[in-house]
Amino acid sequence: MGTLSLGDLTKVFQGDNGDIVAVNGLDIDVEDGEFIVFVGPSGCGKSTTLRCIAGLELPTSGTIRLNGNDITTKSATDRDMAMVFQNYALYPHMTARENMSFGLRMGTDLPKDEIHDRVQRTAEMMGIEDLLEKKPGELSGGQQQRVALGRSIVREPEVFLMDEPLSNLDAKLRTTMRTELQELQRRLGVTTIYVTHDQTEAMTMGDRVVILNDGELQQIGTPLECYHEPANKFVAGFIGSPSMNFTNVQVRSERSVLEHEQFEYPLSDDTLSLIREAGANDALTLGIRPEDVRVVPEETESSFPVTVQVVEPLGEASYVYFELDDGVTYTVSVDGDTVINEGANVHIEFPEDKIHLFDGASGEAIKNRTAPTEMQLNQPSV
Repeated sequence: MGTLSLGDLTKVFQGDNGDIVAVNGLDIDVEDGEFIVFVGPSGCGKSTTLRCIAGLELPTSGTIRLNGNDITTKSATDRDMAMVFQNYALYPHMTARENMSFGLRMGTDLPKDEIHDRVQRTAEMMGIEDLLEKKPGELSGGQQQRVALGRSIVREPEVFLMDEPLSNLDAKLRTTMRTELQELQRRLGVTTIYVTHDQTEAMTMGDRVVILNDGELQQIGTPLECYHEPANKFVAGFIGSPSMNFTNVQVRSERSVLEHEQFEYPLSDDTLSLIREAGANDALTLGIRPEDVRVVPEETESSFPVTVQVVEPLGEASYVYFELDDGVTYTVSVDGDTVINEGANVHIEFPEDKIHLFDGASGEAIKNRTAPTEMQLNQPSV
């Protein structure tokens, strides 16, 4: 399969009000057989990057290499890549079989028997062999997506490119198709680049996640690395649902505390050292994920009182919302067996090993929470 490398990739569009930098100096290496997910908000440059890789857009500068060969200026048909689009892009007047074989018939010299065998094998692998004589209008959204995937698989490409392929499906089918896509990619071992705006898809599907914002790379890492060790405040707030809680604080080194209008947060010497080493000024942002906030039954030295405004019971968990004097709404995730009523007065703690600290000006991470360690399972004796 294929290795892919982007070197200082930049794409600038000409707009009525000046240049629009859609992608700005991306350096990314994708390993052979890896499943990489590009994620970020709308307009962050992820689809433009994918189109540059596919050959549908010509980069303004930079290089794209496939297996070490420069393909930056090659046409899409010469890149040995297959793309799956958001809207399936099936020909409505053709059967599923004809749609799946079309690329091979038009772009290769393969004999008809070989094309037929490839389509049949792929259809059987994807469980759509009974749909081959049907046209797209007779198929459900999930079935059309499987045909579109099958059309890419029969080409046996070096790289799969997928541009939000599940966004048109309902929530339950999206979950099912996510699992099928992962299993399919691992079975085929094809290098895959998957674009999505859904951070849940990014967390559950990718070997690594590429997080973009305003055309610039924010972080590359495994889903758990990005979740527990975000490079900056943007990544911390984008990855995770519900989003991380943020509050602005002032460092008071002489008293070893972070100061907020409603509470003071005591700091250990280790955390103070991290702040000094980062050269941060007195203004910081404290972050903590909803599941890491601790609700305590009575006041402690490090807790502070809040009044519960809204409770959202979900069954396995409940989301509890409160405000501080800064007017920002904060979220706490508690176990579903914990009953907390709206209007209740409770005490909140932020365990120091679970907090994140970010530079108030740059947003760069100064301290991340302690990442969980791998569970050691006892192996059965033989």
